[in-house]
Amino acid sequence: MSIVSKAIVFAAHHHQHQLRKGTRIPYMSHLMNVCKTLAEQDCDDELLAAGLLHDVVEDTPVTIQQVEEEFGPYVALLVRGATELDKLEKKAIEKESSWQDRKTETIHFLEHDATIEQLIVSAADKLDNLRSIYMDKKRTGKVVWERFSANKKQQDWYFGELSRIFIKRGKDHEVLAHLGKELSKLHNKVF
Repeated sequence: MSIVSKAIVFAAHHHQHQLRKGTRIPYMSHLMNVCKTLAEQDCDDELLAAGLLHDVVEDTPVTIQQVEEEFGPYVALLVRGATELDKLEKKAIEKESSWQDRKTETIHFLEHDATIEQLIVSAADKLDNLRSIYMDKKRTGKVVWERFSANKKQQDWYFGELSRIFIKRGKDHEVLAHLGKELSKLHNKVF
């Protein structure tokens, strides 16, 4: 079985009862969309696998060590780059950080420490998240913002910062620059 097929099975098993926020859409659709975005950019199989697995540590009981055992250190590194710090250390942390603190840490990591490959996986993830918000906003209007723990202004800030970072860090990398520009265009439509 290829690493991508193995990642599909693993992700489907661990996310099987999850839905996209405020919808009846299976969460697995988001993971497949991220994988599709990466495949359209001719990313390698390890990046595709990481796209499928990027939320498995953050949103399920799976640990980063389990990802490494199943998929190897490189895929685990990519998944680690897409996982909020407090979720990586979820077994050791008693109190969850605020939304603002988590997103500020994410932005700092992406801007200063993430590898290009980690940025590409993250950009594909954020692009699909914003595409979902855009479609839901068209369908439900302002109600879309009630689904999230952060308000519209905070989401605007976050996606704006992400766009800026992906474009800046992608200045010498065509795939990342492309994903950053797509995110920026969509950000302007949504906000």
